[in-house]
Amino acid sequence: MRAMAWASVFGVLPWLTSVAMVAQAGERINRAEDRDEVAVAIYNDSLALIKETRRLELDRGINDIALRDVSAKMRPETASLRAVSGPPLRLIEQNFDFDLLTPQKLLDKYVGQTVGVIRTNPATGTETRESARVLATNGGTVLKFADRIETGVPGRLTFDDVPANLRDRPTLIVKLDSPAAGKQAAELSYLSGGLSWQADYVAELSGDETKLDLAGWVTLTNRSGTGYENAKLQLVAGDVNRVRQDFAPKGAMVAMAAPASREMAREEVFDYHLYSLGQPTSIRDNQTKQVALLAAAGVAVRKEYLLAGEAWYYQSQASDLGRKQKIAVFLEFDNAGGDLGKPLPKGVVRVYKKDSKGNAIFIGEDAIDHTPKNDRVRLKMGNAFDVTATRKQTGYKLLAGRPNPVYETAWRLELNNAKEQPVTVKIVEPMPGDWEIVSASQLHEKGEAHAAVWPLRVPAGGKAVLEYAVRVR
Repeated sequence: MRAMAWASVFGVLPWLTSVAMVAQAGERINRAEDRDEVAVAIYNDSLALIKETRRLELDRGINDIALRDVSAKMRPETASLRAVSGPPLRLIEQNFDFDLLTPQKLLDKYVGQTVGVIRTNPATGTETRESARVLATNGGTVLKFADRIETGVPGRLTFDDVPANLRDRPTLIVKLDSPAAGKQAAELSYLSGGLSWQADYVAELSGDETKLDLAGWVTLTNRSGTGYENAKLQLVAGDVNRVRQDFAPKGAMVAMAAPASREMAREEVFDYHLYSLGQPTSIRDNQTKQVALLAAAGVAVRKEYLLAGEAWYYQSQASDLGRKQKIAVFLEFDNAGGDLGKPLPKGVVRVYKKDSKGNAIFIGEDAIDHTPKNDRVRLKMGNAFDVTATRKQTGYKLLAGRPNPVYETAWRLELNNAKEQPVTVKIVEPMPGDWEIVSASQLHEKGEAHAAVWPLRVPAGGKAVLEYAVRVR
């Protein structure tokens, strides 16, 4: 019976919704259909600037306008309404109602008030009606009748009205003073959470691994609680300083929209880059949409094998470094020339390569930060399978103790290559403090201030050895 009773309560929702759509006393409702234009500028981190031009029907003097279909994640302190035609409007007050109407919310609002309780006799179908006062709704409903108190919902509940601060959708209420009656266009702008975007890149590596084809997509997600039809879409790339607010989105189902076919136009604004879609698009609530950002073919790419050491190797006696170590594989290309040479928004680059049968195989992915033109893009693909390294400490001396210790350590690195072609492995050894190479089987290069670098060529199906000693102060 209790489950049937709750179903009855939910059954009154369509009626409640129709009531909620009626304006409060003296209000004039303005809906999404009253929009003439919508512009959405989305930032990387769940922030968007919404601009709408709406047609308002105004009386002379004080007007209460209910602007519906605004974002549920609106930051109301940023909302602004100004006239774009006709005489200026004087804004007196604005209220953002985001407490949305549900059967439970309605019941919660009636704590301390009287509701009607309708019971139906299951045998005869006869209905009986009583009045009860709602005492509590925490963890269950407590009702006080004239002669008793009951818990749970014993039947269908009826309510006299919908509280003024319960709406069926987020609504911005503005009180404004208009010097004249009639229709007037006004621009509503505000910042909102719940909208975000990121760049996603797909790269296909050529068979000889010297070139790649790169396609960039913008993936934007709308969890703001409302949709934006035929909107002018702009995306802002850059790290905008903000006073942190909590825009934690609620969970939502995500649907994939059809991608646009044209690339986005780009321009510089302040120290950021602005990408604009060339045609209006609809961004529906709880939807993920992809838009083409760029396409570049035949981009020259470099492959690198990297073995990187650790600074702590050179300050202690190590006995456990005789095991094999992983050699990382990187791809690099320059964001310059051809179809590139334009700012790349931060995102994830996923790389594929075709096998001998022409099937694309996923070979790795890496995240990139905002990358200006003429800069380098470096992607870690993973660790090499056929190229391995073994590191062994062959000598250790403490030449001077504290407070200014001096260490001298000797090392042997053996690199093995099971591939059918030779490879060059870049060995980078970060060294702390002041250091000098005492002896080495091959000449080193000085990378950064605290790193020695050896490019070591390893023959096909063979091995190469590097031996060196270093003194660290």
